[in-house]
Amino acid sequence: MSATLLEVTRAAHEEVERLERLVVTDLQNVPPTSKDRLLQQHRVRNMIETAMSTTEKLVEIYEDKDNARKDEIAALGGQTATGTNVFSAFYDRLKEIREYHRKHPSGRLVDPNEDYEALLKEEPVIEFSGEEAFGRYLDLHEMYNQYINSKFGDVIEYSAYLDVFSQPEKIPRKLKLTRQYREYMENLMEYLIYFFQRTEPLEDLDRKLSEVVSDFEQKYADGKLEGWENRGQENGDVPPQHTVMDLDYYSTVEELMEIGPEKLKEALGALGLKTGGTLQQRAERLFLTKHTPLEKLDRKHFAKPSRAVEQNGFAKSKQETDSAKEIALMEAKVKKLCSLLEETIVRTKQNVEKKQALTYEEMEAEREEEETHVESESDDEDQQIYNPLKLPMGWDGKPIPYWLYKLHGLGQEFKCEICGNYSYWGRRAFERHFKEWRHQHGMRCLGIPNTKNFNEITSIEEAKELWKRIQERQGVNKWRPDLEEEYEDQEGNIYNKKTYTDLQRQGLI
Repeated sequence: MSATLLEVTRAAHEEVERLERLVVTDLQNVPPTSKDRLLQQHRVRNMIETAMSTTEKLVEIYEDKDNARKDEIAALGGQTATGTNVFSAFYDRLKEIREYHRKHPSGRLVDPNEDYEALLKEEPVIEFSGEEAFGRYLDLHEMYNQYINSKFGDVIEYSAYLDVFSQPEKIPRKLKLTRQYREYMENLMEYLIYFFQRTEPLEDLDRKLSEVVSDFEQKYADGKLEGWENRGQENGDVPPQHTVMDLDYYSTVEELMEIGPEKLKEALGALGLKTGGTLQQRAERLFLTKHTPLEKLDRKHFAKPSRAVEQNGFAKSKQETDSAKEIALMEAKVKKLCSLLEETIVRTKQNVEKKQALTYEEMEAEREEEETHVESESDDEDQQIYNPLKLPMGWDGKPIPYWLYKLHGLGQEFKCEICGNYSYWGRRAFERHFKEWRHQHGMRCLGIPNTKNFNEITSIEEAKELWKRIQERQGVNKWRPDLEEEYEDQEGNIYNKKTYTDLQRQGLI
């Protein structure tokens, strides 16, 4: 029944229109949580891709390269090789329909809307690692390990790497033209593209990257691309001052031997001298250039250029130029992706710094609390909230009582920068947190005593300024930590450091 080309065309048009209506219906629903929003976007993306593939098939049918559609339309009009016979075509089609129903007498009527409505309830499978927390954070540990174990990278903390990985222009040009750096940039760009496609499936990333390519070509041709301004160094050549070693700081061969064989080899290669031999031979050969000009040195000390290198010099230079351009293009794409994921990068760094101050039990408790909060939000998504007084929402997603809000200020969010931008809900919780371990730990990291003078201070800059004024007024050595620094036991009792230490020694705490 549906084997005819015209029937296939009609069914394809119907499928595209139905998918368009489903996309509109799905986008009209406001997802309550970030997870539901991400699932909705992937669901819409899948329906759009299905509609696009069906449309491509329709285009092929309408192009009619094999004239099958034209022949079928002619057959419907009764046109045959002997002439036009409308009745013959009609009875042939009627015979075909009867034959179909004879073979399928118990055919069930299928409602296509049932299958398509199920698409609105579908939950697409999105692959995220545990560190990514369903798209909230980046997981750059693999690239971080490549960075710290490479020649172009530095041994830094993961939190510091989150600040520098988006700034490839700070890496020296010579270190960029290596296979190790190229592989690192390819892996970094591949991960950022994959992460962006998973977290923003409705964004047209190809169009954004094509704009980067067009802008890159113009800047690279003019030599104005950041990090690649000097076009004379495209082939990996570096200025002499970056490779030639200053021998005025070395008075003996033994002192030159201490810098190591690799740096000696690099310095000899920059002067065109032989780079082989033992460590002492390299140091002696380099030390000869301190008092003897290069033109007066014996030719046996100079490296002989390879004939193959001389013949293929131009091709090699062109290949290195193309490689440098590809690396520069990858850097431009990575910087664009980092700008698109700027909020995620900041959120990832805050999460890493926050985890460094928490124990395993506290991290597990916080994770369970977040899951409980998400479940409570999804349970009440269909309920309309009545809030005429515009009261703040409580933890259950409902407005708090008006008298409770006026009495205790519950529902208000207080953030403390000293605690790692941790949020405290309600005035009472905010006042009590100044004596808790999180705030005490933050103050100790700043090198500031946690005294009553710093109550109500949540900004790091304000705390530093206040501590500076206290030191100027009282003197640096007048602060007595034994009497002024406060400690809290498990029962919530407050003691100064001296009393707390005495009770701890006596085993009373």
